[in-house]
Amino acid sequence: MKRWIRRTLAGLAAVLTLGALGACGHHRDHAGWGATPEEQARHREHIVDRIGTRLELNEAQKAKLAVLVAKLHEQRSAFAGQQPDARAQLQALVAGDKFDRAGAQALMAKTAAALETRSPEVIAALGDFYDSLDAKQQAKVREVLQHRRGWWRRG
Repeated sequence: MKRWIRRTLAGLAAVLTLGALGACGHHRDHAGWGATPEEQARHREHIVDRIGTRLELNEAQKAKLAVLVAKLHEQRSAFAGQQPDARAQLQALVAGDKFDRAGAQALMAKTAAALETRSPEVIAALGDFYDSLDAKQQAKVREVLQHRRGWWRRG
């Protein structure tokens, strides 16, 4: 691949990622970002109950789902801790007359490292949960993913 194509694609990926981080930084009080630990725990319980009902999970399966939800929450918390003010970081990258490519690359490396440290635990928890499902439950999960329909939509 030509060098300019690689650079263009890398720059575009960095801008899109940083833009997403900036957008996430704007909504800190939305979707649990400003929630107390008790509210977050209630929300995780609600997720487990709702998915448990839809998939008709037994108690052992619900326990594995609860572990998965907790691991996802830990990963999200670790990621959010790495990005205390995404908007300010994005503004710093575009503050000068040239885009700070080195700063963007460092930010991407830091983000990737935050995800990589927790990913094996999340993958293991997801595998344990999915493997505990029977064939009918696995089919329901695949159907939801195939139709790109979230768990939280109504109807």
